[in-house]
Amino acid sequence: MSTPRVRAFSGVQPTGRLHLGNYLGAIKPWVREQNKRENIFCVVDLHALTIPEVIQADRLRENCASVVAAFLASGIDPAVSSIFIQSHVRQHAELCWVLNCVTPLGWLDRMTQFKSKSEGRETVGTGLLDYPVLQAADILLYDADIVPVGEDQKQHIELARDIAVRFNHLFGDTLKVPGLSVPPTGARVMGLDDPTAKMSKSIAEQRPNHAIMLDQDLGKVRKVIMKAVTDGGCEYRPGEASAGVVNLMGILSAVTGEAVGEIAARFDGRGYGYLKAEVADAVIAELTPVQGEYLRLVDDRPFLDGILRGSTDKARGIAEQTMSRVRAAVGIG
Repeated sequence: MSTPRVRAFSGVQPTGRLHLGNYLGAIKPWVREQNKRENIFCVVDLHALTIPEVIQADRLRENCASVVAAFLASGIDPAVSSIFIQSHVRQHAELCWVLNCVTPLGWLDRMTQFKSKSEGRETVGTGLLDYPVLQAADILLYDADIVPVGEDQKQHIELARDIAVRFNHLFGDTLKVPGLSVPPTGARVMGLDDPTAKMSKSIAEQRPNHAIMLDQDLGKVRKVIMKAVTDGGCEYRPGEASAGVVNLMGILSAVTGEAVGEIAARFDGRGYGYLKAEVADAVIAELTPVQGEYLRLVDDRPFLDGILRGSTDKARGIAEQTMSRVRAAVGIG
């Protein structure tokens, strides 16, 4: 008898165009690992509603289509991985409400991401506070074995585990407690204009030299990389690298597979311009085929709808099995 494959759940917000950080930090590692486990990729449009500027129907639908097209163009294979849109599976919202009723408010008050995202706002929607409970519902619906995330999402996954444990304590063994996976191979790509801040879609809308977008003109890609912040010096010296130089070497390593130490040795004593030029060449070579496929797919809505339809049916089947257990456990439905 064959051993069931490990099931991994991953979600991506459709809050804007995907950038090089999304690709190197998440999508490329997902592609590399997709045949080793059962992958469920969810475009989390309900989460995107917590960002007021995203609540525009046409824009949100376009962003969802863009994310799906980018996944496919990058090599996510719908024959082995499920790709669907969160709001198309109503059980996400249903389980979120049930979990809300067993999640102590104090658990949400301590979430650092809520504190940072609400800071400076005149008003804050309840959805932003409740975001981690919906994220827990996303994960727990699919009996996920692991949730591959970056360091900035670890607290949310730990909360999902706490919620599952509390629910099972109250109502019996109903929800699978997921594992946490922080992929060591996923690059943490920082802003090219500010290497102390993680590359961000929202920042990129205001500062064009901050990020490399996956659909960006390749000539502009080179210009942005050549303008990347280093440290104002003229040469790289091992052991003296600034955050900007470390970021560029990390990008080159993620694209080519070469170890950062080997890259550092090659550029010992050479000007930063040489490093930037090599990073630009490598990134452009990596993005050229992805862009070509993305541009072919993004406007082919019938094709994208067909891909989504098959995955959504599968997702609904899994989600409904979980909700049936939950309804029976709490006495609803």
